[in-house]
Amino acid sequence: MNIETTKLELMQLLLQTQKMSVLQQIKEVFEKDIVAYTVDGRPLTKSAYKKELLESEAQIARGEFITQEDLEKESENW
Repeated sequence: MNIETTKLELMQLLLQTQKMSVLQQIKEVFEKDIVAYTVDGRPLTKSAYKKELLESEAQIARGEFITQEDLEKESENW
């Protein structure tokens, strides 16, 4: 697959979509240099993404996390 084929496929998808949320997300990617989204759908720029990663690493260093095993045990009570 080459870039021109991909562009044509994306144009077709854009023309066919009726979902404003999809179009808005695509627009944000071009306008704001969005590189990721949070689990709740909030867009992240590269600098915001790096900030989130640094905060996550700090939380891990402080012991603020739950192990997979503990999460599995906790989920049994849901």
